[in-house]
Amino acid sequence: MTPGIHPSSYVGSKEIGLNTRVWQFVVILPGAAIGVDCNICSHCFIENDVVIGDRVTVKSGVQLWDGIRLASDVFIGPNATFTNDKFPRSRHYNAERKTTYIDEAASIGANATILPGIRIGARSMVGAGAVVTRSVPPNAIVVGNPARIVGYVDATKSAPMTKHVARDAALPDPRLHKLPRIADIRGSLTVGEFERSVPFAAKRYFVVFDVPSVETRGEHAHRECHEFLICVRGEVSIVTDDGFERREFLLNRPDLGLHLSPMTWRIQYKHSADAVLVVFASDYYDPSDYIRDYGEFLAMVTPQR
Repeated sequence: MTPGIHPSSYVGSKEIGLNTRVWQFVVILPGAAIGVDCNICSHCFIENDVVIGDRVTVKSGVQLWDGIRLASDVFIGPNATFTNDKFPRSRHYNAERKTTYIDEAASIGANATILPGIRIGARSMVGAGAVVTRSVPPNAIVVGNPARIVGYVDATKSAPMTKHVARDAALPDPRLHKLPRIADIRGSLTVGEFERSVPFAAKRYFVVFDVPSVETRGEHAHRECHEFLICVRGEVSIVTDDGFERREFLLNRPDLGLHLSPMTWRIQYKHSADAVLVVFASDYYDPSDYIRDYGEFLAMVTPQR
């Protein structure tokens, strides 16, 4: 089916994909490229150096300026605002215009503002009215001004572990481990034994603290290394991802540990101001053991399932 273009619109581009619909009072300049089966709603403006993938929805009142790249299956809500110059001046044009990438299946809410030169990760969601000042990881949900991560798409929250629940060795990783806790009038003590309550022998540990609440850490997987995480003070949320299932765990007690096996993508976020996270690792530090690109991680784990 040929593109459907409303007669009230001006479409200078010849690169409009099959079955794409362009509604009333839209302006598309000659250099723009738009994929198949897209929906460009009324009162939109698309400049020359703009590339739009397949099955993209751009709702009413959106302007896509030079340097915007929308991957396939992206949703842009009404009146979302894109920028391509951090310091604009009338009649002064930035020769080093920054490119903004909206990756596959990401969604931008109504009235959100996207600053130039950043990347909105695949399947992430930007809340209505958010002001996005820096790149958003894949699958993250961001809201506010400036936008901050408040969750992850499809992450199932793990039920809190009560003091009556013991470790079940039959459960798959990642999983929470209840550590012994001894309390009397002198105070409390918790203890872990390597290769017993902690399911491997540790060769290294590190401590994460003084993390601003807006920051995320982790965002990687290990090829061979096991890790065991204990938040000895405050609280922190851990999102795990094996490529098929995304889960979220809350660490908020020193007698609660989380075992992360190799080939598990992990993200730490929602740090309380006083959070202190201790991490035991089964191996010495080796940069080659890290997988830091989520797309590369997915490509590695998918054939294994």
